Amino acid sequence: MGQQGYAGDVDPAQAWEMLSKDPDAVLVDVRTDAEWRYVGLPELSGIGKKAYCVSWQLYPDMRHNADFAAQVAQSGITADKTLLLICRSGQRSRDAALALTATGFSRCYNVAEGFEGPRDAQFHRGGDGGWKARGLPWVQG
Repeated sequence: MGQQGYAGDVDPAQAWEMLSKDPDAVLVDVRTDAEWRYVGLPELSGIGKKAYCVSWQLYPDMRHNADFAAQVAQSGITADKTLLLICRSGQRSRDAALALTATGFSRCYNVAEGFEGPRDAQFHRGGDGGWKARGLPWVQG
């Protein structure tokens, strides 16, 4: 575990490499159902995997999902797996990595930059970092 309370931060390219090379690595997308449907999802079928969708916060009021860790476990993900957690920009996935680490998942990584990346000078996301802007596979919901 890193000094920050979870395994550490990786950029989207590092996450893709880990997913591609480590058969035990899984991607958990912690965004909301609305984000998955309207913004898109990482596409992992080319490497024989899928993204697990478990919301850290619940839409529309964005309250914390108290059942998050249990839902991750119910997805069949065991505590010995390498978990790469992704959200829009890296904050919710960082919080989720901390929470899962506290419940016994020992290899939780935050995908810094997230799916859409930080806001650019025009306050738009998706062009200046993140899974999509880095050219990694994704599909529109």
